[in-house]
Amino acid sequence: MDKLLKLIEKNPRLSDRELAVMLGAEEKDIKDKIRTLEESGIIKGYRAVIDKEKTQEQTVTALIEIKVHPKFEHGFDEVACQISNLDEVESVYLMSGGFDLACLVTDKSFQEVAMFVANRLAPMDSVMSTATHFILKKYKEQGAVFTDTPKDDRGNISL
Repeated sequence: MDKLLKLIEKNPRLSDRELAVMLGAEEKDIKDKIRTLEESGIIKGYRAVIDKEKTQEQTVTALIEIKVHPKFEHGFDEVACQISNLDEVESVYLMSGGFDLACLVTDKSFQEVAMFVANRLAPMDSVMSTATHFILKKYKEQGAVFTDTPKDDRGNISL
């Protein structure tokens, strides 16, 4: 991955001017390169990483493993695309191991996740089984650390 993409991925709020200075390039060249990267689909979007626990929202994140029966001549792609098109699904991944696919469902209640799996995901033709895991606590996501350094309140002891 080139240096421009690494900088944007780490901090998408950097201005074209800041990126140009960091890369020793002209601001116009940076602006044109970013536009090309967006138009070609290399840059898919820009997102903030939010610590939902600090917002007091009563929602959960679920990682759902999915065992599927792949379609002839389409492999896992067709099923993965169908799952990707469900509104509740944030991400879908092809996996190695005991399950074939995994999807991430965020910002839903426990009941909403359960109803999604029971009523929309599990009944799909190619889905053979699912295993739902609820994320209990986030420590790090997309490079952002979510936990504060624990405070050592033991005090000093001298002998």
